[in-house]
Amino acid sequence: MSGHSKWANIKHKKDATDRKKGKIFSRATKEIIAAVKRGGGDPSANANLRNALASARAVNMPNANIDRAIKKALGEEGSVNYDEIIYEGYAPGGVAILVQSLTDSRNRTASEVRMIFDRGNGSLAGGGTVLWMFKRKAHFIVTGEHANEEKLMELLIDAGLDNVEIDNGIAEIWGEPDKFESLSNALQAAGIPPEEANIIQTPDNLVEVKDPAVAKQVLSLIEKLEELDDTQAVYSNFDASPEILESIHQQ
Repeated sequence: MSGHSKWANIKHKKDATDRKKGKIFSRATKEIIAAVKRGGGDPSANANLRNALASARAVNMPNANIDRAIKKALGEEGSVNYDEIIYEGYAPGGVAILVQSLTDSRNRTASEVRMIFDRGNGSLAGGGTVLWMFKRKAHFIVTGEHANEEKLMELLIDAGLDNVEIDNGIAEIWGEPDKFESLSNALQAAGIPPEEANIIQTPDNLVEVKDPAVAKQVLSLIEKLEELDDTQAVYSNFDASPEILESIHQQ
């Protein structure tokens, strides 16, 4: 997974900006509503809801917001239905892209995603074209004094930990999707609040982009897709050298 941490660090910094815009809470709300619609409003009987709640709490979503989202999904405060759709495509340089969305209008979201790919010199692809290059993984980000590899390994190994990666004071914790809940519970019991907690798509292999201009196009395309209201997450197999990434983010 060499190189993945570099992209995660960029994403982590961007997510900090997103929080200020309230986008993280909006995405967490949609995730909760979708989980309740699929399996009901009782977390003890709905694993998807338990996972969605853990993700919401990791970004410090207030309990009042969480309760409101559950009530909305149950029809107590209006009603809304979201369809989960994954769009697959390619960015410049042959970089594979997955766009995970929750939408109340398939036509609107499809049109917006296609427009961004077209304008970003990318292309949408058929279902299954890109998805096979990725695997679902439980993923947590821990920072500060808790970002200690030895401590986290010892704490989480019995909870289903696969791996811990440390980069620039940020710890990425990985496990199989069905271990998300046990890993989340172990962190909570230890008093370690993750800054991110999700089941994500991670690439089997990375595509290194050596041309700074192309790398900038890829990052721009990803950022525009992330900014869509219906987007929950964007995943890619993009990689570039630290020098190229630094030069782009200084521009």
